[in-house]
Amino acid sequence: MRDATFFTRPTAGWQRRYEALRASFVERLPDRIVAERFGYSPGYISLLRHQFRHGKIDFSEPIAEGKATRWKISAGARQKIIDWRQRQLSAGEIAELLAQEDIDVSVRTVERVLAEEGFPKLPRRTQLKIGRTVKGADVPARAESILPARVEGKRMESAGAGVFLFAPFLAQLGLNEVLRKAKLPESKYISAQSYVLSFLALKLLGTERYAHVGDHAFDPGLGLFAGLNVLPKCTALSTYSYSLDQAHITRLQEAFVSRVSRLGLYDGSVVNLDFHTVPHFGDESVLDEHWAGARSKRMKGALTLFAQDAQSKLILYTAADIQCREADDQVLAFLPFWQRLCRGVPSTFIFDSKFTTYSNLAELDRQGIKFITLRRRGQKLLDHAAKLEPWTRIKIPHEKRKYPNPLVHESKVELRGYEGELRQIIVRGNGHEKPAFLITNDFDAPVELLVGNYARRWRVENGIAEAVKFFHLNALSSPILIKVHFDLVMTMIADTLYWRLAQNLRGFESCDAPKIFRHFVRGQGIVEVKDGQVIVTYPKRAHNPILRAVPWQHLPTSLPWLGGAELTLQFK
Repeated sequence: MRDATFFTRPTAGWQRRYEALRASFVERLPDRIVAERFGYSPGYISLLRHQFRHGKIDFSEPIAEGKATRWKISAGARQKIIDWRQRQLSAGEIAELLAQEDIDVSVRTVERVLAEEGFPKLPRRTQLKIGRTVKGADVPARAESILPARVEGKRMESAGAGVFLFAPFLAQLGLNEVLRKAKLPESKYISAQSYVLSFLALKLLGTERYAHVGDHAFDPGLGLFAGLNVLPKCTALSTYSYSLDQAHITRLQEAFVSRVSRLGLYDGSVVNLDFHTVPHFGDESVLDEHWAGARSKRMKGALTLFAQDAQSKLILYTAADIQCREADDQVLAFLPFWQRLCRGVPSTFIFDSKFTTYSNLAELDRQGIKFITLRRRGQKLLDHAAKLEPWTRIKIPHEKRKYPNPLVHESKVELRGYEGELRQIIVRGNGHEKPAFLITNDFDAPVELLVGNYARRWRVENGIAEAVKFFHLNALSSPILIKVHFDLVMTMIADTLYWRLAQNLRGFESCDAPKIFRHFVRGQGIVEVKDGQVIVTYPKRAHNPILRAVPWQHLPTSLPWLGGAELTLQFK
């Protein structure tokens, strides 16, 4: 028989909490007394009061505790559960199907029935294996080329809608003509331009590696940018890159650089050159060990070459698959490419002391190419420089330079392996403990210009650092060298597109790719296809007024790789 202890000493958890709150609010007992009476801590009583005040505890229909009544399943419902499990449907999917037939059964009840019938649990499956994405959209069987007419009237939410900001510049650069000259291979379902645009889309979004293409695999807006229903899978992208030989990549690079040059984006008067080692941590014995400056050690990797236009800071040439014995001659391999590109333009090559040999410097001089590099210095040379007089103070015309007024000493020197004399400029007071020994075959340029041009060689190093950090040059999913070179070319194209966009953003002309991506490219958008037009709408953002001020009307609006569809960009 129940008595007052039912209320003063409740056994059910929900009733204990109820009586504790009643004692606290109605009887106004201190938290310590309430906690002692009902077996709680004072802190828990405070938590209960907080939850009750904010409506997080509801005692209107307390849940009965103890053994719950088992839900009775009719023979017909049981047979349906068995039939659907034989089709490999999960308990959650079976519960949804039963709900559609007005049979209200919980997932736990379905699991109990399946256990009673002897069915084991299904192994855990991803949404992709089930055949659905996280949002419930159907997974296409494969990526294939499409035209806007196929998705006419559709409204697609795209997490990568920012790539459409680059579409007018791609049309201006004549991507179709570039790929036609490159003669890249294509598959039965995916064209060469769609493959290249898929790679570019990943680069423009800063995707860490090709293995992470699954993060964007079901974005229909991103697929439409590449002229596909969805982006190709990682395996398809990797296989395509393996199918490209050196001739394909060389033609692609030459066609693109020639097009950019005709648009006048390269100044060409000064070219910075530098090596970069793409590290490899596998067991491939075919790779040599090279110096990796970022890690300050020699390590196994793919040696690559970058050439950069010093004025615009654009990458204009890349090379890969460079072996140790070939490194010294890379400047001569670059020379015919540059002479074809910039005929009649007097150029100056700038590189560090270990980039090439003195005999190759002599060949550059015979070809009429000016160069600025460092002389390899030893202790004997440093001791000799300490005794030299006089020193002249100069002013380097660079606003942000920390040491704009170094001391210089000029002379003419002869070096072993070099035919003739060189102009030597020793620089001290430039922030380094030891003086720098510049050597050049340019005897006419002012010393301030020569020192300033070499001082700005850090631009190519910054460009490589940006390629590594944002375009993820070091995060390749394969050590195959020919793929490294293809990735270099994709990085060069993406870098050019970011530069073109930045030049049209007022106040952001000199910003790097990460900052442009963070403020303008990253974020969702709505992609619609109406009457053959591709309309991309971007939500409200702080920098939208700057995007609206871009002269889009003076840029191409027709997208050749989408059958000439017109592109309209809208900013709320």
